Amino acid sequence: MNPQIQKLLGKNGEWLASTGPESAVVVSSRVRLARNLADFPFMTKAGRSQRAELHRLCREQLLSMTSPRPFFYIDMEKTDQVDRQLLVERHLISKQHASGDGSRGVAVSDDEAFSIMVNEEDHIRLQVIRSGLQLRECWREADTLDNALGQHLRYAFSDRFGFLTACPTNLGTGMRVSVMLHLPALKLAGEIEKVFVAAKDMHLAVRGLFGEGTEAIGDFYQISNQTTLGRSEEEILAEFVDVILPRLIAAELSARSVLEQERPLMLDDKIGRAVGLLRNARLLSSEEALFGLSHLRLGVAMGRVANLTMPTINRIFLTTQPGHFQRTLGQSLDGDARKAARASYVRQLMTPSGG
Repeated sequence: MNPQIQKLLGKNGEWLASTGPESAVVVSSRVRLARNLADFPFMTKAGRSQRAELHRLCREQLLSMTSPRPFFYIDMEKTDQVDRQLLVERHLISKQHASGDGSRGVAVSDDEAFSIMVNEEDHIRLQVIRSGLQLRECWREADTLDNALGQHLRYAFSDRFGFLTACPTNLGTGMRVSVMLHLPALKLAGEIEKVFVAAKDMHLAVRGLFGEGTEAIGDFYQISNQTTLGRSEEEILAEFVDVILPRLIAAELSARSVLEQERPLMLDDKIGRAVGLLRNARLLSSEEALFGLSHLRLGVAMGRVANLTMPTINRIFLTTQPGHFQRTLGQSLDGDARKAARASYVRQLMTPSGG
């Protein structure tokens, strides 16, 4: 196992701190910038030697960059599949970056507040992620990092189109803002489809826990902008922070209030079943754990579960994911053996002493 990745195992990532504003509903905020270098072809056209040279150049500039946070660099070609999966689960790299081939890497800050992928879909994918609703704070730090890199790397830029990107939907600012929302009450109230319709009308993308190409599991949804061309960074941020998110947060909190007042037995039954599952199951898949933790998280947020805290839930949430759990066990298990080990592990963390 990569020793730098080993250090990550003993802690939750920045995005799971549950300390930011509106963290009962907004799990995390992220700003991502896509950049390409003017002197190299896009990744889809770059040959193996060009990718290797691009990786070498970007790695050198990253390691010499002045950063407000200490960070380390991981060579993805030298990283095994389990460690790559672990980085995906911590939202530090994309599934595409994990499954790619050829010369590529990622810079990760020690506190996991930022990561910079090299040779993903674009030459550089820079992201800043924080707990709760902190999109403007994410943007300020992303802009600082982008400027630091841009002093030494010549970006592909057009006066007409802005930053040039491999996918046309990222043209312009090259910025994607996204939030991970926990919307269990809207799901229980049968209102979640309205969220999807409203998001589509507002030209937003709704994805699952691990972004593009993944399904929503455990009532966790990633919502991001789809349009970057012809709009400034502040316009995109303002729409999210001042218009879209207040509506979504208010809708979820209203649904929680309605359930509490009009259907308290159903609400407590869902929460109680989740507690029972996690404390007593003898076989537990990662999907079952996420669904149980979703309702448990709702119960803790609403003050309907005693003797459990959000940090405990977040720890279970992260460490029961396949990559993390395999590293936690220190061995590879399949089928019922893995489910049994996961159930035992969760039972231990769910006890007052374990929690």
